[in-house]
Amino acid sequence: MEALLSKADNISTIEEAEVLLYSYTDFNSKIIRDALHLSKKAHEGQTRRSGEPYVIHPIIVASITALISADDAMVAAALMHDVVEDTNYTIQELSELFGEDVAFLVEGVTKIEDIRDEELIPSSSNQRLISSALTFRKMLLSSIKDVRILVVKLCDRLHNMTTLDALSPEKQLRISKETMVVYAPIAHRLGISQLKNRLEDLSFYYIYPHAYGDIDTYIVGNSQNLQLKLNTFVQKIEELMMLNGFKSDEFEVFGRVKHYYSMYQKMQRKGIGIDEILDLIAIRILIKEDIDCYRVLGLLHINFKPIISRFKDYITLPKENGYSTIHTTLFDDDGIVEAQIRTFEMHEVAEFGIAAHWQYKEGGRDKKTVNLEWLESLQYQNDNVEEFYALAKGDLFSDDISVFSPAGDHYTLPRDSVALDFAYGVHSHIGNTAVRALVNKEKSSLLTTLKNGDIVRIITDDDANVHCSWLDTVRTSKAKEGIKSACKQRIKACDKLSSINIFSLLLNIPADEIESLFNISEQQDNAFKLTSNRQIYKDVLDRFMSSYAQLSDDFVYPKEFTQEHFKFISNKEIESIEFDYCCHPKIGDQIIAFYQHGKVIIHHKLCQQAYMLMEENTPMIFVTWVNNKSSRYQLIISLQNRKGILAELLHKLAVLDLNVLSIALGIRSSETAEFCKIEVESKEQNSKKLKDKLSKKFKLVDMISLNDAYNNK
Repeated sequence: MEALLSKADNISTIEEAEVLLYSYTDFNSKIIRDALHLSKKAHEGQTRRSGEPYVIHPIIVASITALISADDAMVAAALMHDVVEDTNYTIQELSELFGEDVAFLVEGVTKIEDIRDEELIPSSSNQRLISSALTFRKMLLSSIKDVRILVVKLCDRLHNMTTLDALSPEKQLRISKETMVVYAPIAHRLGISQLKNRLEDLSFYYIYPHAYGDIDTYIVGNSQNLQLKLNTFVQKIEELMMLNGFKSDEFEVFGRVKHYYSMYQKMQRKGIGIDEILDLIAIRILIKEDIDCYRVLGLLHINFKPIISRFKDYITLPKENGYSTIHTTLFDDDGIVEAQIRTFEMHEVAEFGIAAHWQYKEGGRDKKTVNLEWLESLQYQNDNVEEFYALAKGDLFSDDISVFSPAGDHYTLPRDSVALDFAYGVHSHIGNTAVRALVNKEKSSLLTTLKNGDIVRIITDDDANVHCSWLDTVRTSKAKEGIKSACKQRIKACDKLSSINIFSLLLNIPADEIESLFNISEQQDNAFKLTSNRQIYKDVLDRFMSSYAQLSDDFVYPKEFTQEHFKFISNKEIESIEFDYCCHPKIGDQIIAFYQHGKVIIHHKLCQQAYMLMEENTPMIFVTWVNNKSSRYQLIISLQNRKGILAELLHKLAVLDLNVLSIALGIRSSETAEFCKIEVESKEQNSKKLKDKLSKKFKLVDMISLNDAYNNK
C-alpha cells in the first residue's frame, strides 16, 4: 500500500495513472478496459481542485481497490463510481454495458452521498454529528446486500484524504473529522488494516497537527536507532527459527514502527509522552501452517521473557471479521517488542480483511464464510440518526474482547463491556430478565466490567427490573436498545396508571370510569403524557369536564402552585410533603406523588413499590420539580502525583460551574496511574456536551450519570 500511494502522489497525467492501474490488474480483463474507457470518456474535460484531470482520481481509486481485492467487478465499479453522479450516464446504461453486478455496485456507492466540500457543516456546529450519522447510516444500509460497496467507498475516501492539501484548512479539518468518526471505524470493523491505519493517520495529521508533529519529530529523530533495534531483533528471530528446524523458504520475519495514531491513543489512554511508550516497534512472523504458529510461540517464550498479560490468541478464537493472529509482547535486551505470529493466509486477511475473501471466489472459496452478523444486527430501524450513530459507534469503534459461556460458546464484545452486555449478546430475553452474574464462578453485579477470557453465567428472574441508569454503562447497541425499550414500556405503563389515578382523585370519579374516558378520548395517544406536561394535563381535563355530566356540585377547578421544591396542579390542600423509604429520587429525576389525607408522598417514577401502589389505584396528584436542571455525575480523573494538583482540579471544576459533592483520592490502577473519583452536580443536561468540556480540561477516564434513583441498586 505504501508503494502504491507513493506512486500515486507523483501522478499528474492520465497515462501515468493507467500504468499504475495495470500494474495491479490484468491488462487483458475486458471489463476493466471497458470501464476505464467509459470513465475517461465520461469525465473528459473535468478537473479536480488541484487542476489535474478528474479521471485520475477514479483510476487511482480502482488501483487501490485492485490491491485489496482481485474482484474485477469491484475494480470496474471503482473506475465508474462517480460516473452516474457527475455525468450524464445512468445506472440502466451501465447495467446494459457491464451487467447487473457492476451496475449494482456503482449504484450502491452512488447512494452513499458524500457530504460535498461546499456543503460541509462547521465542526463546531451541533449539526456535525447529524451529518456524520447520516453518512454513517447510508454507508451501512447500502452495504447490507453487498459489503463490496463499503470497500470501494473506503478506497475512494483514502485517495481523497491523500489529496486534501488542495483544499482550505477548514475543509481539511471537516473532512478529516468525518473520516475519523465514520470511515476509519468501518475499515477497522471490516478488518482492513491497510485502509484503517492510513485513514487514521491521515485524519490525525489534520485534526491534531501539533500532536502529530511531536510524534513525527520523535520518530524521525530516532529512526536510525529504531531501525537498528528492529533489524537486530528480526535477525535474532530468523536465526532462532533456523536453529530449530524451520527452513528459510518456510517463513518470513519483518518489522515495523507502529502507526502514529495508535501511538497517540496509547499516550492519551495512559497519560504518558511519546518517549515513555515502551513498545514502539513490532515484528510479524509469517509461516505456512497453523500448528507452526504455536511452535514459534513456544520458541519466543522460551528464549524471551513474555508479558503474559498482553498475550492474545486470535487463532483459537478469531475475531468476527476473520482476523487470526497470536499476539505476544517480549522483553529484549534493547527494550520491549510486540510480536505477531500468523500464517501467510492469515496475514492476507489481516491486511485486507473482508475484501480478501473475494480474491478466492473463482477458486471455489465461499464468500458466505464472511461473518456479517455484526452488520445485520445493528439497529437500522432507529429513525433518529443521532441515536443510531450513538448505538452503532459502540460496536464499531472499540477493540474487541472474547468472553465465554459456561458451555464454552464464545462471544465477541467491545472492550470495557459489562456482564449485562454479555446477557443481551446471548439473547434479548436474557438481558431483560438478568438479575446478577457469575464471572469466573464468582458472584458479580451485572455492571462488572469483563476481561478477555472471562467465563460468564447470567442468573435470570422473570420479575427482574431493568434499571434505566444502566444505559450509560453498557457498551453494545443490543444492550442499549434493550434497556431503552424496556424503560420506555415501563414509563408508558407508569404514565397510564398515574393519569388514571390523578384524574380519579381530582374529579372524584372511580378509576374504572376514568379509564373508560381515556379509552374513548380523541387524544388517547397523548393523554397519558399529562403526568409530565402541564398543557396536556389541562387540555385533557377540560375535555373530560365537557363530556362528563356527573361532576359533583362542589367540584373545584385545580390550580397550579409551588410548595417547597415542587410544583403541583391540584384542587386538594397539601399539609406536608414526604419521601418514602423505598427510593431516593434526586433533583431532575422523574417523580410521582401519592395523596393521603393532606399528605403527599414523593416517589421516583420507576420505583417498584410505587408501581404496586399505582396498580392499586392509590390517589395521586400532578407533581414536577420547581427546578429540574441539576444532574449528578461520578467522574474518574487521572491525576499526576504532584503538589497543588488537587487545588488546580477544584478550581477548574468551579470554572465549569460544577458543584463538588464528594471526592475520593488515591485510587491507583494496575499500571500505577493515580486516579481521583469525584461526584459533582451540574446544570448541563446534555451529558455528551459536559463530557466534551471535561475532556478538554482533564484526563477524563470515565463519567457515569447518577441521575437515576436505581443507579446503585
